[in-house]
This record gives sequence, C-alpha cells and structure tokens, in this order.
Amino acid sequence: MTGGVDTHRDTHTAAAIDQAGRMLGHQTFPTTSTGYTALLAWLGSFGPVVLIGVEGTGAYGSGLTSYLTSQGITVVEIDRPSRKTRRSAGKSDPIDAEAAARAALGKVRTGIPKTRDGQVEALRNLRIARNSAVSQRADCMRRIKALIVTAPHGLRQQLRGLTSARLIHTCHNLRPDLTQIATPQQAVKTALRSLARRHLAAQQEITELDQLITELINTINPELLTLNGVGPDVAGQLLVTIGQNPERIHSEGAFAMLCGVAPIPASSGQTHRHRLNRGGDRQANSALYTIVICRLRWDPRTRTYLERRTATGLSKKDIIRCLKRLIAREIYYVLTRTRTT
Repeated sequence: MTGGVDTHRDTHTAAAIDQAGRMLGHQTFPTTSTGYTALLAWLGSFGPVVLIGVEGTGAYGSGLTSYLTSQGITVVEIDRPSRKTRRSAGKSDPIDAEAAARAALGKVRTGIPKTRDGQVEALRNLRIARNSAVSQRADCMRRIKALIVTAPHGLRQQLRGLTSARLIHTCHNLRPDLTQIATPQQAVKTALRSLARRHLAAQQEITELDQLITELINTINPELLTLNGVGPDVAGQLLVTIGQNPERIHSEGAFAMLCGVAPIPASSGQTHRHRLNRGGDRQANSALYTIVICRLRWDPRTRTYLERRTATGLSKKDIIRCLKRLIAREIYYVLTRTRTT
C-alpha cells in the first residue's frame, strides 16, 4: 500500500490507498514520537508499506520524515494540490492526505526530501540567525535616518551628511540629559543612542556568525569558496539549496530548474522562443545573480562574453539569464563532488 500525510504543527493526518488507487482509510495522529510510531503502525496494518508521500518535509513534516527514513521507509516530498484541484475536490485534512498518497503513487511532482541531520542543516540554522541580524541592522539604520529628518535643527545639522559608519559612531556617543527626557531634543538623542547601540550589537552578532559560517563551509565544501564571485553568504545559500544529500538532484539541468534559471519554453505555432523562469528557489536565484554581477565587474572572460552577446543583439537581461544558467552548471558540479559529511 501507499500512504499520504498532510502535515500540521500539532497533528498529522494520514491516508492509505492500495496499488489500484482504492482508498483504505484515514486517521489523525499527534506530532510526537509516539504519534509517529502509531502512524507507521496504522499504515502497516493495511499491508506492506511501499511508499509514503509527505507534504512539507522541510517544515511541519520534518520530524516525521526523519523518523520514517530511519525506519527504512521510502519517503517522497509532495507539492500541495493545485488551486484548480482544491476548487473541484474541496479542502480538508483527509482530502489533502489522500491527494498526497495518490500523488506519491502516480509520481506526480514528487521529489526526494532533504536530509535534516547533517552539517548543511547546521549551516541553515546559522544563516537564519544571520539573516535576522542583517534585517535588524538595516532596520535600525532606516529608523535612525527617519529620526534625523524630524530632529531639532541643531542636531539635524550635526548628523546630516555623515557616512553610515560615522553616523552610528556619533549617535552611539550622544549624551542625552535624562532629567529632561520630556523635551524632544533629549528624547531624540536617547532614541538615536538606543538604535545605534542595537545596530552595533547586530553588527557584532553578524561578524561572529560570519566566522562560524565560513569555518563550516570550509568543512563541508572548501572548493566552493575558491570560485570567482562566491563568498560565504552566497556559498551558504547554495549549499542550503542543494541540501546535505545532493544526489537527490539528478542533473545540472534539474539544479538549474531548482534555482529558477532554466529557460521555460514559450513557443506557439510558428513562434519558437523561451521565457524567463520565475519559479524555483528565489534565494538561490539571487545568489547566482550576485555571482554574475561580481564577474561582470571583475572577470575578463565574463566581460568578453557580455560584449560578444551584446554585439549579436541580445539584451543585458537575457545575457544575465544565460550567465546564471552557465554558472548554475559550474556550481552544480562543485556542489555534487565528494565532500565531508
């Protein structure tokens, strides 16, 4: 039999179908170790479990996927049903679980789940903390500049025109009179100093995380950082995109599709063309774009390629798309080489 699971934070709903596609039953289980055991035992009560399709293996279904894999069960990742299917069939947990089972049986848009117990998962966690610190740092700078716009004239003149580094240093060293906190002059000084301190704390956190991330990348795949235009941030994103088990990506074309850089056929009748792919992992797509921009500025071969393709009438947007596709091929072969686990 084949199983399907619709995952949620507190409960998982499982459905079972036989090899002919007949519905055998459905049941809901808690998202605990006991619940995972009971879910597998319930599916096994209908017969030998051949395959289980799980929706959201990288989110709510992560724990269940790890357990099923450890038990030797073949698990595939299932996309959520299309809107057209939901409009015609309705929406409920048993319906979604049955759809997951049928998608697994028919191999409809299925994929191999990422392994969540290796160094790449550790890297992903560190990147989440770093990205949060980067967002907080940028938010502090925006708020500081907004406060300066409405600050009293003397303070505004003192801070206007300073570079970002000098502005943070000056705001950090402000000495407001807290006994006069009810006045706008002292209140804005206090606010600016508080934001500057928060900005510096976020910067310190980013520096510490960058060091840890770089060391981890050098352990996982040191060759990646030697590529032109690839720094720790870009390398970290690409490693997270392909996962701890890169063998799940069967070809460089599949990796390009995953990153949203594979051209999509858009032909009709006598018109034969391709369009830009706007799907895939957009963060990985952004990482490849960063590499392209760096190489267009510093790499002579890439600049020569730009000039040659421009002479043939290709737009810069299309040239960048082509470069991202070429770089995805190069990155794929580096990512899939044997590396430390």
